[in-house]
Amino acid sequence: MSNLRFVNSPLRYLRYHFHANPAIAWSISVGLVGPVLMVVVPPIRLRYFNDGPRARVPSTYPLPPGPRKIPQGYDDPE
Repeated sequence: MSNLRFVNSPLRYLRYHFHANPAIAWSISVGLVGPVLMVVVPPIRLRYFNDGPRARVPSTYPLPPGPRKIPQGYDDPE
């Protein structure tokens, strides 16, 4: 039952892996913090930064009213 070292002393286990395998330990740490931030950050942004719902991105280009004015003086010289 030597596989239960994490359950018996998790801080000691994590400290060992931060020294022995820092890339793996940091990637697991960041991966565990990500879902927590998804729950915590939006209410903070709404409350403290007044970051409400955003305007929708337009899906069409607005056409100007009236006939199109063709610019003069920009033609190639003949």
